[in-house]
Amino acid sequence: MNRRKIGVYVCHCGGNISDYVDVEKVVDAVKDEEDVVVARTAMFTCSDATQQEIYDDIRELGLDGLVVASCSPKLHTFTFRGVAKRAGLNPFQYTQVNVREQCSWAHTDDRQGATEKALRLVRAGIARTRLLRPLEPTVVETVPKTLVIGAGIAGLRAAIGLADIGLSVVVVEREAEVGGWVKDFGPMYPRDKEGRELVRQLEAKVRQRENIALFTSAEVVRKAGSFGDYVVDIKTHGKSSMTMQIHVGSITVATGFDSYQPEEGEYGYGIDGVVTLPEYKKMLDAAEGSLEYHGRPVKDVAYIYCVGSRQGDDGPHQYCSRFCCSAAVHSALELYTRDPSARQFHLYRDMRTYGRYELMYRESREKGSTYLKFAEDEPPAVRKGADGRLVVTIRDQLTGQKEVEIPADLVVLVTGMVPRENDALVGALKLPVGRDGFFNEIHPKLRPVETVVDGVTICGACQFPKNASESVASGLAAVTQSAAMLKQGRAELDPQVASVDPQLCTDCGVCYATCPYDAISPQEGHEGRRVAVIDPATCKGCGGCAPVCPERAINLEGYTQAQIKAMIEGLAREVV
Repeated sequence: MNRRKIGVYVCHCGGNISDYVDVEKVVDAVKDEEDVVVARTAMFTCSDATQQEIYDDIRELGLDGLVVASCSPKLHTFTFRGVAKRAGLNPFQYTQVNVREQCSWAHTDDRQGATEKALRLVRAGIARTRLLRPLEPTVVETVPKTLVIGAGIAGLRAAIGLADIGLSVVVVEREAEVGGWVKDFGPMYPRDKEGRELVRQLEAKVRQRENIALFTSAEVVRKAGSFGDYVVDIKTHGKSSMTMQIHVGSITVATGFDSYQPEEGEYGYGIDGVVTLPEYKKMLDAAEGSLEYHGRPVKDVAYIYCVGSRQGDDGPHQYCSRFCCSAAVHSALELYTRDPSARQFHLYRDMRTYGRYELMYRESREKGSTYLKFAEDEPPAVRKGADGRLVVTIRDQLTGQKEVEIPADLVVLVTGMVPRENDALVGALKLPVGRDGFFNEIHPKLRPVETVVDGVTICGACQFPKNASESVASGLAAVTQSAAMLKQGRAELDPQVASVDPQLCTDCGVCYATCPYDAISPQEGHEGRRVAVIDPATCKGCGGCAPVCPERAINLEGYTQAQIKAMIEGLAREVV
């Protein structure tokens, strides 16, 4: 076998790695490894200067393998593949070794141990690279048509954007009406634009476009095919129930969110006069003139924040819902427009009216709102007073833990967003779901609307809590991503997928049930017997099928059995 020419680059990451790993020692240890022709350190391997240095080494030294030891592959895989490709090196002859998240950050208390581990990881990366071969992307033709699931403001705006760039669009909405939560809203922050009017305008634009087909009271029940030509079954409900089949090149999911529903007794929920923020918003929007509740004027309102959010290590909703603080403060300002003399009390753990919404917080204080801060382990208590009015008791951290009793006509529980139940859709599309229950993107910064399912994007509040403007912005990002894939008429898929050796396959069937993407199917014809075949356009390269094959007939390109064994041997070598 001809000698390889491998370049190794170990990153300081501005101290994130070099503060805990002796990167110079790692480079000194591997520079004389078999097939390594250059080994360097860099303050930031992802910087333009170091990328140029790697480019020059590939060109001048004729490198046919590249190892970059820095951060997670999720962050810069495409960065260094791009460097390799520009320099004439096949981008799939590059290995990313994670010595930040998996090493330096995990062992901040053991510099010697972290350095030894980093060296082992880099040796494993070299061993893998030594066995890599050039790969070419799988090219597929794409159908110039896209499916948008969900007709809230994110889905509607995405559909309009897709149609305006010349793509055919099918919009599927589970409810009988479009607009999601926003269709029931009056003024929304920060510009007091009417939610109902916004939805009306978006729906009118959708219906004006001949290349948009809108189906309400409908849902997606099945997806087949592969990226570029998905076959989707849509079932409509109502008076004329039917199932139709469409071919689309991409899918955008904008299914929205649900609002947290407090349990009986939670912060007094169930007591007359204790309402959630969405219920309060509807009351405000429906009121003509001053606000009343059950025929009585509302003069005193207490808001309790973080209900159903930031629940701690034991709770299902540990995240911050982001929009709630701003929405509650905006509702308080709306009440002031109806009754400037209203007394409003905001009971919070932390106020997060981020960005320009801080101006609303300031305005509410100037108009008379009182803000009191409670500790996580001492939440407010709500009860009925002797006079029949609500009483909220809080120990205020801003006044030296003074206990304060607040009489109120209404108590508003500022509830956050929770993931919408979409088990059937998750199963049909194989959507990735995060620990918080929302749909997962590949990378929040570099690939914010893409999922691991090729051609399937996510946008709006099905991804994580967002306000209306953020949801629309992510919908337009999904438009851009779909357009980039479909307008060319063809797309390139990652070739690092699994394949079956027909000589070894016995069609035992174990791999069929293992594949979450239905990429493996039996086929007749190899020497007169049936064997398993993997569709490269459908396979996502997860590798789940390889270890379960009793005959070891399945290999994953880029992580073949030989490469994995070589990596293990590299890890196991004694560190001198």
